[in-house]
Amino acid sequence: MSFLLKSMVSGQVKNLGLGGGDEEKKEEGGASDPAAAAGMTREEYEEYQKQVVEEKMERDGMFVQKKAERATLRVHLREKYRLPKSEQDENQIQMAGDNVELPEELKKMVNEDQEEEVEKESFIGQIYNLQNMDADQIKEKVQATFSEIKQTAEQKCFLM
Repeated sequence: MSFLLKSMVSGQVKNLGLGGGDEEKKEEGGASDPAAAAGMTREEYEEYQKQVVEEKMERDGMFVQKKAERATLRVHLREKYRLPKSEQDENQIQMAGDNVELPEELKKMVNEDQEEEVEKESFIGQIYNLQNMDADQIKEKVQATFSEIKQTAEQKCFLM
């Protein structure tokens, strides 16, 4: 029994990496080799690492592109509302290069906003806004203003 217990304890200690019991000789591609630790051959491990690096570069590129698109949108909004420019946005756009464009959905939104503003500023847009007003409400306001002016004039003028 004690032999069995001793071998179990030494096995557990060995698994923890604390030594104990007889140490096995490490092979050339043993536990210190990351490929062997991952259960792959050296070539598979190198291919895997290459693939991981490529994927990371692709994700980083997409991230920079998205940041530049957002910065471009902010620049458009700042121009539209005449807000001060941001150096951070311009730096993000420069980092992404010259191929930064707004996504189609955002382009449509910006164009629709610009068209609405042009329509509101035009003469026809102003007439259209007048048509949407309530004529009775306008008449009441005019009459109230006229009555108020008349009362003020009567108070100041003794001839009336």
